Amino acid sequence: MRRFAFSLLTLAPLLLAGCDMLGIEAASAVAARKEAEGKAVGAACRHAARAIEDCYALNKKADKAAVFAGWREMNDYMRENKIEAVAPGAPAASPTVARDEADAGHGKAGADSHKKDG
Repeated sequence: MRRFAFSLLTLAPLLLAGCDMLGIEAASAVAARKEAEGKAVGAACRHAARAIEDCYALNKKADKAAVFAGWREMNDYMRENKIEAVAPGAPAASPTVARDEADAGHGKAGADSHKKDG
């Protein structure tokens, strides 16, 4: 019994180190990644001259505190370096408009396919 317990204790660090190889992320790594993504979203919104409220509405899954921090950091950076905001190339579509357009596209394809068959 002692031999088994000793071997289990010596192998435990090796088995636990294998969790990284399996792709299991630590909670701190996940939190750091989410914060970095939120800051990137906020900075991009500020650079594109979007209001912070619009940024929140367009990125509902992003952490609001991180988005605001990124927006504020980019705002300060742009002011210090006298950088003008870049207007986005395409207007942001609301999720309902995008869904309605997608539904309309499927409807047209269905109507066209019926015409070809009959």
